[in-house]
Order: sequence, then structure tokens, then C-alpha cells
Amino acid sequence: MNQKIAQHKHCRSCGKAFVGEGRYCSENCERGSESALKGKKRQLLILYVVSVIILIGALLLSVL
Repeated sequence: MNQKIAQHKHCRSCGKAFVGEGRYCSENCERGSESALKGKKRQLLILYVVSVIILIGALLLSVL
């Protein structure tokens, strides 16, 4: 009793299986994923800026 499963993809956002083109099952998943990605990029940029500020502060304190 082997049943074949139709060719499908899994949504990158919610993981739901779907048949079709693209990486997401719906526009809502695509928008949600894009906004989450923007938030992660912003968080990473803030981390880099804070790290550079701390490094400069440490260098200035070591010179004094």
C-alpha cells in the first residue's frame, strides 16, 4: 500500500507543504518573512556599531 506523495515544497516561513512556484505558500508568509529579515539585519547592524564603539572606547582608555 505505497501511496505516492505529489511533488511539493515547504514554505520557508511556516513550513506548510504547498504545490507551486516560489518559496512561500502565501503573500502573508512572504511579507512576514521579509519583515523578520529586515529586523534581523537592523539588529546585526546595531550590534556592529555598538561593538565598534566599545572597541574605540577600550583603545582610548588603554592609551590614557
